[in-house]
Amino acid sequence: MTKLYLAIPCYNEEEVLRDSAQKLSDKFSKMMLEGKITDDSKIVFIDDGSKDKTWSIISDLHKENPVFQGIKLTRNRGHQNALLCGLITLKDKADAVISIDADLQDDINTFDEMVEKYENGCDVVYGVRSKRETDTFFKRFTAEAFYKILNKMGAKVIFNHADFRLMSKRALNAFAEYKETNIFLRGMVPLIGYKSDIVTYERFERLAGESKYPLKKMLALAWEGITSLSIQPIRMITGLGTIVFAISIIMIIYSLVSYFMGFAVSGWASILCSIWAIGGLQILAIGVIGEYIGKIYLEVKRRPRFIVEEFLED
Repeated sequence: MTKLYLAIPCYNEEEVLRDSAQKLSDKFSKMMLEGKITDDSKIVFIDDGSKDKTWSIISDLHKENPVFQGIKLTRNRGHQNALLCGLITLKDKADAVISIDADLQDDINTFDEMVEKYENGCDVVYGVRSKRETDTFFKRFTAEAFYKILNKMGAKVIFNHADFRLMSKRALNAFAEYKETNIFLRGMVPLIGYKSDIVTYERFERLAGESKYPLKKMLALAWEGITSLSIQPIRMITGLGTIVFAISIIMIIYSLVSYFMGFAVSGWASILCSIWAIGGLQILAIGVIGEYIGKIYLEVKRRPRFIVEEFLED
């Protein structure tokens, strides 16, 4: 049997936490009775510096039922760092760890299939959405564009997979070797390279509260993924610079021909080229390069990615 832990990042989840905990407890009990996981498997909530009663609820759950454990971060570090904390903290405590969000929009009934694939030799099992029919057109379009753009820009990710996955102890120990500060888990996990597989499922509606990944955060996450895992934007600037340089040569020739033929005021074309084309390209290039320099700045500081204030365990 598999000793299974769940890593569940939480930020202001008081509205859904008790309901989610009950569903997870029922699921674990069923899997234990069926002999699919060991009796000492655990459900671990990671409080990412919540401002509501999330940690208080986690503490109460831990007192009521030993299957629940809790990790409290000293302050809000974001979903990716909170999840990373759970994975790193639990890597030596279980045979495998499943990460899932607290709202349980991902289907917990796929746990059985994930564990089965793990026992058949897979070190990573990705939860992948089978369809997006319940999403609005805008949500579906932006979400699918998110994955396509990431792959085009060099950040290779599993299409329609977020952070719902199973990782074995071996995969987690290998993942712990990745020390970067700027993290994008759904792009980093595939870099491990161990045997992997997928399970498909239909995502549910959120029971209460608001999504922690609105469009603004999704765009920020996409940019983080691209700049953390790929240098494609800098290569694109090189290509764009070559194109603009070629166009500038053509415009210079055109301006000279226009000047000698008396069709233009002296200097208009060259000024137009230099101000708009070159100036715009330089600003764009400085911005993208500055983004990478900023990430280097954060990396060389080697600041901790998270700090645990309290760990409720047996």
